[in-house]
Amino acid sequence: MPKINAYERIEGKYDTGLVLLADHAMASVPCDYGDLGLEPSVFSRHVAYDIGVEALTRALSARLSAPAVLSTFSRLLIDPNRGEDDPTLIMKISDGAIIPANHPLSRQEREKRLALYHRPYHEAVDREIGNAEKACGRPPLVISLHSFTPFWKATARPWHAGILWDGDPRAVRPLLAALGAIDGIVVGDNEPYDGALKGDTMNRHCMAKGIAHALVEIRQDLIADNQGIQLWTDRLVPILDALAKDETLHARRHFPSRTR
Repeated sequence: MPKINAYERIEGKYDTGLVLLADHAMASVPCDYGDLGLEPSVFSRHVAYDIGVEALTRALSARLSAPAVLSTFSRLLIDPNRGEDDPTLIMKISDGAIIPANHPLSRQEREKRLALYHRPYHEAVDREIGNAEKACGRPPLVISLHSFTPFWKATARPWHAGILWDGDPRAVRPLLAALGAIDGIVVGDNEPYDGALKGDTMNRHCMAKGIAHALVEIRQDLIADNQGIQLWTDRLVPILDALAKDETLHARRHFPSRTR
């Protein structure tokens, strides 16, 4: 695999009041690491990246003229949606199999991955949010895009989408209402995961700073092809556009966090 940078920035208009993020957009691994000792087929699966999210983020950015930051490396290398002290920052086991390049892992190698990939991505996110705030004179709304698998082991997940959050409900409540109003859509409130995670992207860049935000999860089979991307882009554009124009979402407000 080719040498990669830590992130890709998509140009947009800061006066939209919206910044899009995609923590797990791609499955790439720097050439120095080969396939991390795994079968190449692993990198087409959810364990390596969030299927459909790169294309969805690009489509939303284009339609909304919103700036975006996408990570360009697989979470199997290092997970940008984890804090530096999180034990799952660099996974040692995937689907019950040891990841040879991650175990054992020296302190020097861990620091190298933080320095070359994890920290530059978060620095880019900081800059983009800061640039939007400078341009508009107010914090932007930040939306992080992810996807989840249709099944957890043998159990089907009924949700078409989920909104993950911690203690700030400002963008969450209208997102839940708008998605829930779409005929046939089942939307989860902190499903299929809980959004209160210390040190993750939303906690670090938004929750801790009083910036309105939400993490939007779409079930991956619904955005795995162009037709699904188009459908969910059409659904999300008017919702996110309306939220970005809501003046109540552009002030810093601090809410109690549920993280420990």
